[in-house]
Amino acid sequence: MRKTTETLADELAQPRPAAPQWSGFEWRIARAVATMHGVSSLLSSALRWQGPAGWVQFLSEQREHTVRRYQRTSELLQLIDEHACACGIALIGLKGAALHAIGLYAGGERPMADIDLLAHEEDSVRTAQLLGTLGFRETYATWKHRVFEPQEMRASAAFGEHADNAMKIELHTRIQEILPLRAVDVSEQMFAQPLRPGLNGYPSRAALMMHLLLHASGAMVFRALRLLNLHDIARLAALMSDQDWDEFLLRGNAHGKRMWWALPPLALTARYYRCIAQRILVSVGAGCPWLLQQACQRRSLTEVSFSHLWISAFPGIEWAQSMREMLAYVGRRLLPDAEARAMREVITAAQPFAAEDPWARMSQGRRIVRWLIARQVRAETLRPVRMALAEPR
Repeated sequence: MRKTTETLADELAQPRPAAPQWSGFEWRIARAVATMHGVSSLLSSALRWQGPAGWVQFLSEQREHTVRRYQRTSELLQLIDEHACACGIALIGLKGAALHAIGLYAGGERPMADIDLLAHEEDSVRTAQLLGTLGFRETYATWKHRVFEPQEMRASAAFGEHADNAMKIELHTRIQEILPLRAVDVSEQMFAQPLRPGLNGYPSRAALMMHLLLHASGAMVFRALRLLNLHDIARLAALMSDQDWDEFLLRGNAHGKRMWWALPPLALTARYYRCIAQRILVSVGAGCPWLLQQACQRRSLTEVSFSHLWISAFPGIEWAQSMREMLAYVGRRLLPDAEARAMREVITAAQPFAAEDPWARMSQGRRIVRWLIARQVRAETLRPVRMALAEPR
């Protein structure tokens, strides 16, 4: 897993002329890695070599499905824009929608598993009603967003990206992450300018970069980062001028705050893509705790992503700001409160792999015992590996 993850990350950042010398088993694992990290379509056009016939066909099919899904997504975004304009609701299309809107990706180059929207809190009820008129119903909510799915939900199709998989819409009223217990909120930066009814973009490239980095940080804490996240940051970084970066630093350090949380994803992007100026790393790193800075220097993509095979007892503990916060985090992981347990049940019920994952249904006590006896495999990592190995070619 580590070998294929790091190789594909290097290839996407700096393509080489010759294919890796992998066994048939390793090429299968590479399919799982490309799927987990959301880069199959990107690899199909970025690689300078072909590889085995099965690998070539896999990437080609993934690109075709990504193109078709992009067309569906674009049509849905247009409908949302039209209805929001008619209702006088101002929305911001987040992440993938924004990256495509500014031309950072061609249609079908980057996958979009779902649509993320940001609305003012006072417009959230009307936005939910709007989504209902488009055939979406709210299925669950977390501290981060509300999830809307088609009223006639279909099971996900085959392994990897598929054009026919159901669309999901995630509605946010705030842009925040919990790292690992401390909430970091950058919502005010997203609403930094007046919005018109309909779909809006971010107020600036700097604001978009801030959101991409915060999203990546939240994923890194729980070892859920994807290579796609780093690729988004690298592509946007290449587009940003010195003035954009100055605005980014000014926004991030407003009101005496520090973007301590931005260093890990920036440093990781710089390591693989070599696209982040040293002055940015130094400025952001000035507010980053020492322990987290040390972790930044050691950690690879594999260790902070879905490629990390094992369940960790205290993932992201190095993000804690003090010994007291570390102890609080350990305590919450060992003895989750009622709210944390309820949220775990909600998220578990929403995951497609939960039905086949005994760990997801275990009590906290049994989890602790199982973890102490033997290393436990992450279902979200094991599932695509099994599916890749089961592919007919």
